[in-house]
Order: sequence, then structure tokens, then C-alpha cells
Amino acid sequence: MPSFHIGHLFPEAFSPGEADRAASGVAFDSRKVVPGQVFVALAGSKADGGRFIADAVAKGAIAVVSGQPRPSDLDPAVAFAQVNDPRLALSLAAAVVHPRQPGTIVAVTGTSGKSSVADFARQIFQALGHEAASVGTVGIVTSKGAKYGSLTTPDPLSLHASLDTLASEGVTHLAMEASSHGLDQRRLDGVRLAAGAYLNLGRDHLDYHPTVEDYLAAKLRLWELLPAGAPIVINRDGAYAAEAAAAAAGHPIIGVGRQGETLTLLDVERDGFSQRLLVRADGRDISVTLPLVGDFMAGNALVAAGLAIATGAEPAAAIEALAGLTGVSGRLERIGSVNGGLAVVDFAHKPDALEAVLLTLRPYATGRLICVFGCGGDRDRGKRPVMGAIAAQLADVAIVTDDNPRTEDAAAIRAEILAASPRLTEISGRAEAIQFAVRDLKPGDLLVVAGKGHETGQIIGDRTLPFSDQDVVRTAIAEIA
Repeated sequence: MPSFHIGHLFPEAFSPGEADRAASGVAFDSRKVVPGQVFVALAGSKADGGRFIADAVAKGAIAVVSGQPRPSDLDPAVAFAQVNDPRLALSLAAAVVHPRQPGTIVAVTGTSGKSSVADFARQIFQALGHEAASVGTVGIVTSKGAKYGSLTTPDPLSLHASLDTLASEGVTHLAMEASSHGLDQRRLDGVRLAAGAYLNLGRDHLDYHPTVEDYLAAKLRLWELLPAGAPIVINRDGAYAAEAAAAAAGHPIIGVGRQGETLTLLDVERDGFSQRLLVRADGRDISVTLPLVGDFMAGNALVAAGLAIATGAEPAAAIEALAGLTGVSGRLERIGSVNGGLAVVDFAHKPDALEAVLLTLRPYATGRLICVFGCGGDRDRGKRPVMGAIAAQLADVAIVTDDNPRTEDAAAIRAEILAASPRLTEISGRAEAIQFAVRDLKPGDLLVVAGKGHETGQIIGDRTLPFSDQDVVRTAIAEIA
């Protein structure tokens, strides 16, 4: 078992005598404490870690780090330190416990598109000859496949353990998603970043962030984690791009998109379910076929190319690598056709994302554009009527169903969405709604099942039940064909 001086894990936090003691590691979940560890008590939204100090000590914790004063009943033999930011202390300690990291790490933030950009960057790095990986909503993805993960930005101990493992496996280039929660909760502190990127900002997570301004500030905290002079890639076409650039003062900016100054998107021409991009870079106009649909996918691809350029790639090589990109699971994923209609699954669960998906798919629907969607429970209620209005306006047929109701009443969630427009149709069971839509497909129709994308479970109450939009669509198609 490895041994660390407590003072090495938490510099200047403990008294000199306590700092010299040896510890076996760090934990923040009292249920997972093993003898010899330092327990970090975190203040959470549901439970204060201070309540579990006694449990951690009973399991063998030899020291405690907390944002609160020392408990009066704590055994005097247990070392204790009060710090201003326990989450930051935990992340920096995790980087000491798991010291290895890939040599080149980039991170992308934004409301929509993070998963695609992280995966596209991984693919570009790989096409340029590097051993690469990505970390995000769809899990850890390497050249050998994917390992599922449930959070966009994992907890610091899991994250740094993963970085250490990836480095030991020879991964040299890593692309990460940086969520507003992860940034606000200091989960990325201690990660040695080489470059960062900003995509856009839309309505999301306002159950966590008090205002849109707070939400933006959390995302732009990514810039604080970059070393001096590290490049920042900005999608100049994204909402709040000017604010993101202003906050990046002192860093070289790689601007991409139609308004980008480094990678300028001059023209987009639809070509079946691909699109031909004309991009100006280094004074050259480069044409490349991107095998994905949608302006926002073109923007995501250019941000990924920008991250490759930010870490040393030649612009032409990065752009040419876009021709080999494959889509991310649950992101405008074509599932199958039946009766002349096409079914697609997308992760869009926010107003901006749903609007972008419907606008993107509209030109491909020579018949009706059909949308099946819902909204998650225990999350921002304000977006429910907004998403209902978007679906009613942009889809020919909009079916409201259940997403992940969690601990809320599913019918009440649907009612808040349905209040937006009489054009909305309600089918409660998600499987039944998808099956109905697939059976109703006619020649030229395009169905998008939105909201869950790559997810393989549906959260009802406190249980996660097996559920896959892709599987339900495939089964419904098979029953007809």
C-alpha cells in the first residue's frame, strides 16, 4: 500500500507534527474509507460530509480535512485541518495520490456539444498519430473502446485514478468535457491542461446555478485552470462567445466558425447525410467532407480541430482529419429506416439543443418531422414549457412523454410541457411513445427521439431501470419490417 506524508497531500493545512504523519490515501465517501486514509468532509447539496466524520474515523481514518471547525467529540489522536475550500484540497490531493497524467490534456466547456468535441478531438489526435482518449458523458473512450461513466466530469479521485491509468497505458493525448458542475465543484483542479475551449451557452442547470451569469462564470472558470499562455479555442458563432473571449485575456485565442479568425467556415454544402465544408486556415482554402449533419456539428468539428492546432497540429492536417470523424453515440445517431421513414436518436435535453436538432433535421424530412421528447424530474422546471413551445413550433408532430422523472410525478412534468401548446400530443410511457411514432412513419418522414441519447437506463424514483431509446427504436422497426 502506498504511503504519503499528510503534509504532502495537504500542504500547509495541518500542524507540523500532524503533517509528518504517513497516510495511505484520501477518501471523501465515509463508506469507502480504509484504515490509514485522510477523510475530506465535503458540504453537499443533500448531506454535509461533517456528519460522517465519526463514521470515517470508525473505519480507520487517521486525519480529517473540513471546512468547519474541529468537532468537540473528535478523538484527539485524529489529525484535523480546517481549510477554506475542501473540494479544492481534495482535487489537489487526488493529483498527488495519482500523479501520472497524459502529457497533452485539453478540456472543452459549453452547454451543448461537449461530448462531440471531446470525442472528435480524440479522433483527430489519433488520426495524427497519437495514442488518444476522451473522458466525458459517454465514459472513457480509447482506441480500444469505451468504458461507461455516469458524470460529465467525474469526482476528483475517480478522475485522477483514470488519468493515471490512461498514462500508464501509453495515452499521450486526452480530451475532456468540463461541465459547469465539475468546474464549480473544483473537480478539474490538479489536471495539467494544455488548452481549453468554449462552445456556447444556453438554458440549462438553473436548478443549480442561481442565474445565467453564474452559469457562465462557472464555465469560464476553466480559464483559471490553464497555465499562462495556454491557447483557448472559442466558437465565435456560439452565444456569449464575446464574453468568453473577454475572460480569456492574456491567452492566445483560436477563433473558429463563420466568424472565426483562425479557422473560418466559408461555406457549407449539404451532401446526403454528410456536408462539404470550405474552411480558410493560414491563408489557404481547404475543402473537406464531414460525414455528419448539421451546422452545429460542423462547429463542433472545427472546435476539435482548433484544440488539435492549439496543441501543435498543422491546421491543414487537423482539418483534413475531419473527413474520418464518426459520430458519438446518441448524437444525431441514425438508428434505422422503415416504411420509407428514418429514425434518429439524439441526446438533446435542453431548449437550445432541441431547437438546433429540429432545425438541423428539417431539410432532411421530405415528409413530416416527428419529435418524441420529455423533461427530467428534479431539474430546472423553467425549461419545460420552453421545450414544449420549441417542439410545437418546429416539428410537424410533437409527442410529449417521460424522460427521467426521478422523484417527481411524471404526469405533472408532462403537464408543464403540454401547457406550452395545444399542438403537443401526450403518450406517457416512453417505450409506448417511441413505438407509436415508429409505427406511424411514412415515406419521407424523419423521427427524432430526443433527450436520453446514449443512456441505458431510466431513473424513476430512486431506481434506474434498464432503458435504451436505440433498442426500443430498433425493436419497433424489426416488428414492422
